[in-house]
Amino acid sequence: MKDKIREMLLDSASTKQKIAESMPGDVENFANMIVECFRRGNKLMVCGNGGSAADAQHFASEFSARYKMERRGLPAIALTTDTSVITCWVNDYDFETLYSRQVEALGKEGDVLVGISTSGNSPNIIEAIKKAKDMKIKTIALLGKNGGKTKGMADMEIIVPSSDTPRIQEAQMCIMHIVCDLTEKELFGKENLV
Repeated sequence: MKDKIREMLLDSASTKQKIAESMPGDVENFANMIVECFRRGNKLMVCGNGGSAADAQHFASEFSARYKMERRGLPAIALTTDTSVITCWVNDYDFETLYSRQVEALGKEGDVLVGISTSGNSPNIIEAIKKAKDMKIKTIALLGKNGGKTKGMADMEIIVPSSDTPRIQEAQMCIMHIVCDLTEKELFGKENLV
């Protein structure tokens, strides 16, 4: 069992090593899009399914509450959290348009939508990105595997170089934490670290 544990930890580290070697510019661009969104007074919307829904909530909360700094809250919302909207829409219509409907209701030009999908094939993420682009909302796709059907749809994308869902999710969360760190420091300076 210890060998298996070691193998999984090393595989996770290897995935992040690949990102460190080939994607720091992409992660920086991701952070810059979020920084500019908040500077304009716009909001961040985040969505995903399953574990990616939990990651969307985690990411949004780091902005609306805080990451490491004592600072004002930033307007970020996970589209995965309103159970009344989710159950109403899915019951009356379908799951495929759940997030695009919320983008339509809550979004405005200049906002940013982050869609998280390990496969890149989630229909509701694809529809949310389409709706956001129609509304002149910037889009970021955080994907895995080969990017799936979402590849090439968003204004920017980061495709984690792995085909293993848990390793993809671990790397995506690491990327999101880096973006939180960079965003806080860019907007609020290096003081007030907790």
